[in-house]
Amino acid sequence: MIYPPATLGMLGGGQLGRFFVAAAHEMGYQVWVLDPDPKSPAGKIADRHLCVSYDDHAALDEFLSACAAVTTEFENVPAATLEYLAKFIPVRPNAAAVAICQQRVSEKNFLRDNGFPHGPYREIKVAEDLLSVPPTLFPAILKIARFGYDGKGQAVVENVTEAQQAFAQFKGETCVLEQRLQLDYEISVVLARDADGHVRTFPVAENRHQRGILDLSIAAPGASAATAELTQLAERVAVEISAKLGYIGTMGVEFFVSQGQLFVNEMAPRPHNSGHYTIDACVSNQFEQQVRALCGLPLGDSQAHSAAVMVNLLGDLWYHGETYREPDWSALLAVPNLKLHLYGKHHARPGRKMGHFTVIDNDPERALALALQARAAIGIAS
Repeated sequence: MIYPPATLGMLGGGQLGRFFVAAAHEMGYQVWVLDPDPKSPAGKIADRHLCVSYDDHAALDEFLSACAAVTTEFENVPAATLEYLAKFIPVRPNAAAVAICQQRVSEKNFLRDNGFPHGPYREIKVAEDLLSVPPTLFPAILKIARFGYDGKGQAVVENVTEAQQAFAQFKGETCVLEQRLQLDYEISVVLARDADGHVRTFPVAENRHQRGILDLSIAAPGASAATAELTQLAERVAVEISAKLGYIGTMGVEFFVSQGQLFVNEMAPRPHNSGHYTIDACVSNQFEQQVRALCGLPLGDSQAHSAAVMVNLLGDLWYHGETYREPDWSALLAVPNLKLHLYGKHHARPGRKMGHFTVIDNDPERALALALQARAAIGIAS
């Protein structure tokens, strides 16, 4: 076990890294952040920020000299970096698990090979691969295999011709063509798993999106569309996935519910946006669990003490026609059971996650109603 005041390493400096730094500091640890962005949100509050690329070996050696263990806040850190660090100190999650999750073809093949429920798909390496796709796969979504997120790097296609056009726009990147399922709703499971295989799951959240970006998460049984039967199944599948990966740390698993059936959509080898409600509604939040799993400590209690609804705040709120200005936060701060979290990003742009708020309440329906009222009051369009 690694105890305070040891120094922990974080690869990545976005908001997920920032919340990790805050959780680690509260527990008495120091944190070094390695991220190439000089204005990274996590770097601003870290004990030290190494502002270099992830493959800078001199910086990685300096990281090794100070850090007792290393984790990551997003899946696109090069696997080679994780493998190098793991030769000397604990790196959690391991490079093999991250490599599966950071490449959509590997992810889909992992689900298929291990018998986890998933939608029909085809790997598309070259344009000619589209000619052998059965018509029953359409309508579909063509997604680049690497680096796509929040709706980026993907296109809805109705037939082979549209798929060919989209593939050409992606400039020959390897893609996955996924059948577009008829959605009832979407849910996610955030869990933490330690080195001994012990797992703690957080309450399942129903997720609603706008423009491919998470809009709000409802972790409020009774206000969510998710049935008890499906949430229990989703938890079991997520736990089995973490075991097959040999995963250590906090992770998120997204699911589609289509015609009453559960399908795995994506796996995130890190804390998850839909798990932000845990900061205010759970005994131990997803970032504390990340610290605990990294350091070999017993996992905390993940049960919720309140119903919760989380709403993302995107950079669009900073734009008022041609005018760029800070939103008027008074409408949110006037709500006693609303918790506002701003990420300290230096500039807002449309679609960029700048913060979130969470409404907590003993009454699930009231939590959802208040969250929707606050969402409208701050100016988020429906």
